[in-house]
Amino acid sequence: MRNIFSAPDESIFQGSTNDNIELLKAWAGTTFAYAIVQAGARNMLSGRFLFILGISAVVCGLGFVLHELAHRVVARRFRAQAHFVANNGFLLISILVAFVGFFIAAPGAVWYRGYLTAKHNGQIAIAGPLANMALAVFFVLLVPALYFAGLSVPGWLVALCALGFGLNSFIGLFNMIPGGPFDGAKVLEWSPLYFGITVAVGILLAFVLDAQQIWGWMGLPL
Repeated sequence: MRNIFSAPDESIFQGSTNDNIELLKAWAGTTFAYAIVQAGARNMLSGRFLFILGISAVVCGLGFVLHELAHRVVARRFRAQAHFVANNGFLLISILVAFVGFFIAAPGAVWYRGYLTAKHNGQIAIAGPLANMALAVFFVLLVPALYFAGLSVPGWLVALCALGFGLNSFIGLFNMIPGGPFDGAKVLEWSPLYFGITVAVGILLAFVLDAQQIWGWMGLPL
């Protein structure tokens, strides 16, 4: 998703920011906000909060970071200048709002420029939601892969994978909204066909299927 609060600064293309640090800030801020919502603000000093924080770093923080990295990788593949910049103000807002039980996230954006067509812009945009959908599939297949390999699958990993599947499915579909700062706007402008296919897959993952249902079909005793 594109940054909705500010225009890109020319200085970011001159090396004024470090992508790794910006991504780390986005990961940390998003993870912390999501963990507060999941655990409850009253439980922040408990040992359980640290456990939830770790899970949040994987299922939520990782989802947002990979989403943005996918945008950057594809943009650079088209020889565009592309850099991720964290939205410090919105990260702070997301943490503050988490204390009243709501999770909102727009941790930053990949800014890019170059000689790009509508097709290029659409492919850059669709890369983010596809990364989340691919991550959702990874989470839902990890448990059966370990099970059928004869390895132990602890309960916490089952819970992590179920949450990772659901959350990343939703993030991928949410970013396909065809308007405003969302990726879906550029995808639709480029190709209504690919837009429709991606939205259909997103709806299937987010609203039709769930991890426990899929594992049940596979005969897993979970």
